[in-house]
Amino acid sequence: MTQVVVITGASAGIGRATARLYARRGARIALVARGRDGLEAAAREVTELGGLPSVHQADTCDAQQVEAAADAAEEALGPIDVWINCAFTSVFAPFTEIAPDEYERVTAVAYLGFVNGTRAALARMLPRDRGTIVQVGSALGERAIPLQSAYCGAKHAINGFTSAVRVELLHKGSNVRITIAQMPAVNTPQFSWVRSRLPHQPQPVPPIYQPEVAARGVLHAADHPGRKQYYIGASTAATILANRLAPAVLDRYLARTGFDSQQTAGPRPAGPDNLFTPADNPPATDHGAHGSFDDRAHPHSWQAALARHPAIAAATATAVGAAAIGIRYRAGGHP
Repeated sequence: MTQVVVITGASAGIGRATARLYARRGARIALVARGRDGLEAAAREVTELGGLPSVHQADTCDAQQVEAAADAAEEALGPIDVWINCAFTSVFAPFTEIAPDEYERVTAVAYLGFVNGTRAALARMLPRDRGTIVQVGSALGERAIPLQSAYCGAKHAINGFTSAVRVELLHKGSNVRITIAQMPAVNTPQFSWVRSRLPHQPQPVPPIYQPEVAARGVLHAADHPGRKQYYIGASTAATILANRLAPAVLDRYLARTGFDSQQTAGPRPAGPDNLFTPADNPPATDHGAHGSFDDRAHPHSWQAALARHPAIAAATATAVGAAAIGIRYRAGGHP
């Protein structure tokens, strides 16, 4: 059966990589984002890979624009089966250097954009009693780090919001499902276009994974939405477990390492950021799925592969726990 899929943030990064995978399945894909150039390039890829695209320019922080995109998607492609919330923006800076309007903008896109997408999806899925919503989350939604307070706050909010909605759906006995795919550090274009006040080029905290690893995790979550959440990448699982075992120790560890580990030795990019306007318009630019860290990013994740096979994944829990304990020792803590 051909699926109808809506992907917000589809013009680049994880959303773009996810659209490619669904296109290979022959899906009908509504591509939602602000930037026209990235959307049109994504639509061409979807067509070339065997899918049917529909392009919808919208800012997800605007509920009316999201509703209009949902209406247009169903008119063009049919009833929505899967809705994936992936759009985001951020600011890399200490909290005291982020202006109020910047903080509000990050929260509006990276959190309320997910709320608006979820509302639009449920308005169409609940009457039919079917459909799946996937939130693209982050390990930083459980373990905050310095220099990303706005993003971490938004991802924490998504976790709480989604858990509440999930329980409400269970109460209703609904067949609509909602789940979260918690992401590791991913090599996306965000580090070239994010608003930053750091002295050097922002970077994802290693280990870094390619967007295709994240996209495979999103598809698996959409295909198996019965679980509350999925951890993508060993670093995600280890970080979350370490935070549960030794949060204070991890605080001290990140206070020592979290500033340098999020910057390269190179200068900060001089181009425009995408906080308030799309980074691809103007000038006409397609950023694609990958960022500038291809030489350091992993194309596969053994943990994510194992997570698709729960019986095998259970046998790896001891190893992940050992990694978390190792973090405590490196941070100067004790078991």
